[in-house]
Amino acid sequence: MRKIENRIRESLGYRVFSVFNYAIVIFWSFLCIAPFIHMLAVSLSSISAANANEVGLWPIGFNIDAYTQAFSENQILSSLKQSFLRVIAGVSVQMLFTILAAYPLSKEKEEFPQRKFYVVFIVITMLFSGGLIPCYILVVNYLKLTNTIWALVLPSAVPAFNLIILLNFFRQVPKEIEESATIDGAGHSVLLTRIYLPLSKNALLTLVLFACVGHWNAWFDGLIYMRDPLFYPLSTYLRTLSDRLNNVATMEDARLMMRISKRTLLMAYTVICTVPIVCVYPFLQRYVKSGLVLGSIKG
Repeated sequence: MRKIENRIRESLGYRVFSVFNYAIVIFWSFLCIAPFIHMLAVSLSSISAANANEVGLWPIGFNIDAYTQAFSENQILSSLKQSFLRVIAGVSVQMLFTILAAYPLSKEKEEFPQRKFYVVFIVITMLFSGGLIPCYILVVNYLKLTNTIWALVLPSAVPAFNLIILLNFFRQVPKEIEESATIDGAGHSVLLTRIYLPLSKNALLTLVLFACVGHWNAWFDGLIYMRDPLFYPLSTYLRTLSDRLNNVATMEDARLMMRISKRTLLMAYTVICTVPIVCVYPFLQRYVKSGLVLGSIKG
């Protein structure tokens, strides 16, 4: 059998097929990476080259004026701090509540008779939301969370999609293991922390990645719940900066545009906003495939 496999691999058709596949993968990889390379090149280019749209994948008139300007502002440091705080608090709260909700909902009907009702209720929230206005009234008028990190964290504490993925992953855990632990006297807290969580590492890390990306990229809720710009997350500040530079409403902005291109400055801020997620993703992406596939098998 091995001889046959070796002959197939050594055949001309197999080599051509392999070269073709590698070429396609490299081509598509380049198409995915090229926009980021262009963004970095523009952020490091001169004002004339950026305004003339001459920059491709390599900087023209190399300079770091845009980054110097970005990091000289107190606002970006405050926004970076706010974004990191949001990710840490948001991921922690989201994972805690999702785990505590997914565990009972993963039980069979005999153990949790109301399981189906709650699962259907959660699925309905994936299709129909309460709307922005009721959420805004609740957060601002009743909970009084304006200008606090909890206004950005609590509304997305239990995403329905993440909950469905995790409860289905929990249902893949062999019942024999749970029954054996129960016979030995293990309660639900022990079953969850000693059996379910260790066996669900792929699903948990997948949801952590989703939560990190979601909280880091979110900008609209920061705009409506934060009255003071000092509390803006980085994505929200980048959005307001784009609007401000497009309008050039003040003399300070006009003088800034004379020294630094608007495109260069926006690209520099975008690079700063993108780098943290780019650094996190490679460590967690290998868990995503198995986490999603195994979490989608059994309902």
